[in-house]
Amino acid sequence: MSATEPLLEVDGLSVEFDTPEGVVKAVRDVSWNLMPGETLGIVGESGSGKSVSVMSLMKLIPTPPGRIVAGEVRFRDRDLLKLSRFQLRKLRGKDLAMVFQDPMSSLNPVQTVGRQIAEAMTVHDSKLSDNEARRRSIELLEVVGVPQADVRFKQYPHQFSGGMRQRAMIAMAIANRPPILIADEPTTALDVTIQAQVMEVLKDAQKKAGAAMVLITHDLGLIAEMADRVIVMYGGRVVEVGDVRTVFHNPQHPYTFGLMASLPRLDTQTETLPTIPGQPPSLITPPTGCAFHPRCRLKRDRLDCEQDVPPLREVTTEHFSACHHTDEMDQLIEEVSAEVGTDLTRGES
Repeated sequence: MSATEPLLEVDGLSVEFDTPEGVVKAVRDVSWNLMPGETLGIVGESGSGKSVSVMSLMKLIPTPPGRIVAGEVRFRDRDLLKLSRFQLRKLRGKDLAMVFQDPMSSLNPVQTVGRQIAEAMTVHDSKLSDNEARRRSIELLEVVGVPQADVRFKQYPHQFSGGMRQRAMIAMAIANRPPILIADEPTTALDVTIQAQVMEVLKDAQKKAGAAMVLITHDLGLIAEMADRVIVMYGGRVVEVGDVRTVFHNPQHPYTFGLMASLPRLDTQTETLPTIPGQPPSLITPPTGCAFHPRCRLKRDRLDCEQDVPPLREVTTEHFSACHHTDEMDQLIEEVSAEVGTDLTRGES
């Protein structure tokens, strides 16, 4: 595979869930790709569809009530959505590995951590002896910074701290040197100090495995530090895609700008942070047209925002936005800056 060809391609993915209140349109016509060796960040507030879209790649959504209603996910010339359970089982952990948000619910409480890491390898390599699996499992625990790895190998998940459990999950994920790592909110349940340590471990593990990574988070600071490219999701759709530096310094969608503007900054002093008005949309009865239009200052009573779903369009090189009026973004930034008395342009750094 050429380094210029995508390792993973998601095309037109749509996912729904049946609920007593109605059908939740969790992911709507989502498309993106992952290049070899890159870290792709996916951000958005709760309910934006970021986790569901990635869980669907590996068919990990509960079915029922969930179902994939459209789309393709191509990996090595195969559509993952058309594979059988047996075929997917052979890929999970070997070619696509996942670090989940809550390691305590992902690890088996009645098996030792070492046995679970070893099993992640032996299930894909039946020729691997028990002694070799044990040796490699201890090495993996050492790689992710677990002290006294030979002792910890024999312990159970409840004997590990939260940070240690997440390190063990990372060790399990990289056990087979998969080309793709997926990390779904990997630091949410950890305190700030441990978060930084775990992300450093994950970054180092990714480098050692030579893997590309999809990082799902609501933490923009984490994306700025870890990712090469970023996808911004809102209301089950992709609203902006681009290089992290470009998107953060020159947002071309009002929602992205709203997220960035609401963050405290060290280089400015302000008593009031701008907020995004209104509430996230209902995914049972999503708004017509642009999902963000009920909360968007660029709408200005224009019908195209209410009636027409904006396509992702390239606004600058490799920078895409799903907004009908990206040409007015500079004006919007100036207006909000004047209201809060702070220059909200990101500038170059």
